[in-house]
Amino acid sequence: MSMMKLEKKREFTSILTLVLFVLTMTLGMSESYAQDKFVVVLDAGHGGKDPGKAAKKYYEKDIALSVVLKLGKKLESLEDVEVIYTRKTDVFLDLKERGRIANEADADLFLSIHCNAFHTQAYGTETYVLGLHANKQNFEVAKLENSVIFLEDNYEEKYEGFDPNSPEAVIGMTLMQEEFLDQSLTLASKIQTNFRDDLKRKDRGVKQAGFVVLHQTYMPSVLIETGFITNTDEGAFLNSNSGQDKVSGAIFTAIKAYKKNIDENLVVEEKPLVKEAENVYPGIDFKVQIASGNKKLETKSYNFKGLKGVERGKIGSSYKYYYGKSSDFDQIVKLQSEARKAGFKTAFVVAFKGNERIKVSDVIN
Repeated sequence: MSMMKLEKKREFTSILTLVLFVLTMTLGMSESYAQDKFVVVLDAGHGGKDPGKAAKKYYEKDIALSVVLKLGKKLESLEDVEVIYTRKTDVFLDLKERGRIANEADADLFLSIHCNAFHTQAYGTETYVLGLHANKQNFEVAKLENSVIFLEDNYEEKYEGFDPNSPEAVIGMTLMQEEFLDQSLTLASKIQTNFRDDLKRKDRGVKQAGFVVLHQTYMPSVLIETGFITNTDEGAFLNSNSGQDKVSGAIFTAIKAYKKNIDENLVVEEKPLVKEAENVYPGIDFKVQIASGNKKLETKSYNFKGLKGVERGKIGSSYKYYYGKSSDFDQIVKLQSEARKAGFKTAFVVAFKGNERIKVSDVIN
């Protein structure tokens, strides 16, 4: 073999090796990236033998599914978001199955889409999080959505005797979602703001009620009543392609804003510092907030997935639960990682100077 051919062979081998290296790195990065996607589960209410609410030729199950599919398509355009549907066709799903899908996906958000109905020309949008009924009207809305369990096989055994018509029975459901209440309220508020400001819909507010489908999930969750199909104008709007596109767009924008807030908090809270000496801040107590809610829980490990040393504080009417305390930022980031591995996926670092809560970014920057 001539020297020229030998050189060309070496050059080709080097290029091939470089290409393979780049492909390997790219595939590795893609796999890692996919694992870090923000998972959103979209739940179209009702379906199949359960039409939901109906008015004239409008059916809640059909409108909810159309809005979900349009919303899902918008979310799928974002590279760092994965969308999972509880249903994409006109099929019946029980409430427990909808929650199971979200929990097995280890989702970051769960949104259940519905329509409202009333015997008058009531109109407007409202978004619910799981909680106690503030009034009889909230309870009636929850009763209607929960009544689907009567269509399920063996519902008494499946829901351990739960009666959706009993206010007392619903009270016991709220504890499971307490730790996600703040995040759920934040998303619900963004959705309602967009409905009001962008779509000019009547804002009926963010509310709390005992929805079984929200009770089944272990992540920030909301149930959206997109409007009243019994209202002449609003029913036509919700049943139109244009109306469904606008509603899904408003929800999409709210999810993006919510995710942006989450991403910014994670970046700031976990920002690595170069010099070890700079990681310790005398007079500052870093803590990991793992839960928040209106219920005053005992700080026992069984209430917090086995985490020991949980501390309870109160800001306004809301109880905050913290794991760990240190002036060493590196140490608190490790505890944050422990909390997330234990199941508190949205655990984040907070900072205190004495009894005053201050911004983490103001401390480390």
